[in-house]
Amino acid sequence: MADPISVLSERRRLERRTNARVADLTLPELRRMMITTTLFVIVLVLFLWMVRNVIIATILGIIVATFMRPVYLWLLRHVRSPSLAAAVALLALIAPMLALAIYSYSEIADVAAYVDVHQDEIVRKIDEALHQLPFLGSANTAETVRRWVLVASNYGSSIVGGVRSAIKSVSVAGTIFLFTAFYVFIDAEKILAYIRGKVPPRYGHLAQALQSNVHGVLYGAIYSTFLTQTIKSMIILLMNLAFGVPLAGVLAILSFIIGFFPVVGSWSVYVPVAGWLVVFDNSPGKAIAMVLIGFVVNTLYISTFLRPKIAAERSKVLNFYWMLVGLVTGVYTFGLVGILLGPMLIGLLKAILDTITSEPVWRLTENGGDAGGTNASQVMP
Repeated sequence: MADPISVLSERRRLERRTNARVADLTLPELRRMMITTTLFVIVLVLFLWMVRNVIIATILGIIVATFMRPVYLWLLRHVRSPSLAAAVALLALIAPMLALAIYSYSEIADVAAYVDVHQDEIVRKIDEALHQLPFLGSANTAETVRRWVLVASNYGSSIVGGVRSAIKSVSVAGTIFLFTAFYVFIDAEKILAYIRGKVPPRYGHLAQALQSNVHGVLYGAIYSTFLTQTIKSMIILLMNLAFGVPLAGVLAILSFIIGFFPVVGSWSVYVPVAGWLVVFDNSPGKAIAMVLIGFVVNTLYISTFLRPKIAAERSKVLNFYWMLVGLVTGVYTFGLVGILLGPMLIGLLKAILDTITSEPVWRLTENGGDAGGTNASQVMP
């Protein structure tokens, strides 16, 4: 058993070392710190450059595994094997996505084949619809329309090549995503213990605030995004079925997916569908209803009000305004992953501001910091 006196002496020595001023450092210690810091920065920059193409996949893997961990723990109680439970949890996530992708691929291929066979009929209908528009009654649009229809018909032959190209581009990111999620599923406790062990006691309150805020805003952003995307896709599906639009299911799936990307949204689906209703179904009333419902309900109400409102209520960290700012600016700045990074950055900023402006922290600092080994989290309300 270790001598209590020696343990106490070592603890005090470490406290004096961690509270030392820069002026108290010896030249060899200062030189060692500078060399270590320089090497750390160089290695960190090289590491970030190496993983730049898969860093988003890594972040998504961590987030997905974190929020699917209750499923993993439930499976672990039944199968008693961590590896098998993690594999089944990932399979439950990936299998529906693969099934939807195969279904969409099959439907789009059939449409491309139909376009290739019925080019003349499609060109005629589009040309007739264009001639009904003001200022285009006597315009010669047949050749232009035929050229665009030909491009659309050639899409069928490029589907296979496009799928192969997409597989090559996402294979590495997909591998990193799967293994990251698998690793977090199995070793989450060890990862958290390692991180907490590296946080000095004086930063305990800040670390706790950062963890709480990040978890809250991520949960709110993920929950609200998937819920509202599902609602918007269901609205698109119901309108397509009610108006007799072909590929109703594929268009709903497409609306769900592209709604995550900046600029594009469900309007990228309901506006072309409205054009189809006018040209091929000769139903301007249905087209107007499609655009009005899609714009007012999906774009205005759900995207700009309901999503940040639900996210703010679920997060219990940010209010409606700051959640809206995080969702909108995050997506436009970082792309797809900005749905999570935007609110997360604001949540981190709030945690830092709340910590450094808290009166007990300033009072503790004015009294000489935690030179006596006091943990900041112990004096915070």
